[in-house]
Amino acid sequence: MLKYAAILILSLALFASIASSQLKTASTPQAPPISIVVTDSDVQQQMQQTQMARLNAERHAQLRIDTAKLVALTAELKEHVDKAGINTLSMDVIKTAQEIEKLAKSVQDKMRHAY
Repeated sequence: MLKYAAILILSLALFASIASSQLKTASTPQAPPISIVVTDSDVQQQMQQTQMARLNAERHAQLRIDTAKLVALTAELKEHVDKAGINTLSMDVIKTAQEIEKLAKSVQDKMRHAY
């Protein structure tokens, strides 16, 4: 009878230790799984930002080109005016001045209407 009581006590102790270890692993907080949810609006927003950055870079490049043309045209206009006499204005001077005016207006509009 003592044999059976010892086996019963040992088996209860074994089951208790197994149960407590399972409780410990079950009670330890586990980090929730990380899930990144990419929605369609996020993708569209990122695409819009990329497109706006590209358009802004193109506008900036065009502004650099236009301002370089303005510098060249004003230098050309200054040369023509310096060469011309006091009472003489050639058609080249007038055309160059008109071209400078158009280009300056274009640059001004591009700067005002930034994206």
